[in-house]
Amino acid sequence: MAVVKLATVGFTFRIMLLLLFSISLPCLPFYSSAKRNDRPIIGVLAQEVYSPKPNQSAYIAASYVKFLESAGARVVPVMINQTLEEYKTLFDSINGILYPGGGVSIISSGYQRAAKIFYELAIEANKRGDYFPVWGTCLGFEQLAYLTSGKTVLSFTNTSGVPLPLVFTNETKDSRMFKGFPAELMEDLANEPLTENSHKWSLAVLTLNTNEELKNFYKVLSTNTDGKTEFVSTMEAYDYPIYGSQWHPEKNAFEWGRPYIPHSPSAVKTTFYVADFFVNEGINKALFLVFL
Repeated sequence: MAVVKLATVGFTFRIMLLLLFSISLPCLPFYSSAKRNDRPIIGVLAQEVYSPKPNQSAYIAASYVKFLESAGARVVPVMINQTLEEYKTLFDSINGILYPGGGVSIISSGYQRAAKIFYELAIEANKRGDYFPVWGTCLGFEQLAYLTSGKTVLSFTNTSGVPLPLVFTNETKDSRMFKGFPAELMEDLANEPLTENSHKWSLAVLTLNTNEELKNFYKVLSTNTDGKTEFVSTMEAYDYPIYGSQWHPEKNAFEWGRPYIPHSPSAVKTTFYVADFFVNEGINKALFLVFL
């Protein structure tokens, strides 16, 4: 009888060990032979702080980093006041760049100088078939308008701290930017105030339509108005992967300090669909590098 008991105990112990081993397997590190994907890498342009201190002369808002990382990108800072050679080296190492919103000069600042260099490098690269996307948000949108036109083309608007629905144009249906958005989300964007605006200067629709450089370069995807001036709120270049939103797609999911930032489910989805679009533009660049 004792022998039977010992055998039973031994059998039960072996079963318990087998179960513990099976349960622990998912917790063990798994190494795949597949090549690791370290791209896309997107640069985010820094800008001057309003009151600089020692070792605190430039910044990048965390929401832009989170915005890009949420769609699977790695993010590197593009610091201001670097040499042209340093910028060229960085340009060759990344898959796209984002010009964030902020409050510095688009005519004369470290932000403007770096933006201009990367804009010109991007144009040159895309002309030779090297896909390199550029995104401008708010100040970055305004910077793109200045770089493309070579002129001060902005108009004052009462649009500081205002969430707005987008007024889509006929160009939207053929746009690269919005083609992957669900129909339901597009409807919400058109009918609900999901896009947060924090700007005092805008590119008036009338200005774009009467400026040959801008009109021939950008497709207007949406407009808005402050009640007096109709302005361009979303645009993409016809011939290059260059995009601009006067509104802030990153704020909906990642900024909570202002009561006028929308956080509804559709607003948060907007953040992630825009991020997914631009990061996938960076993947196109990464694929170009793979097949070189």
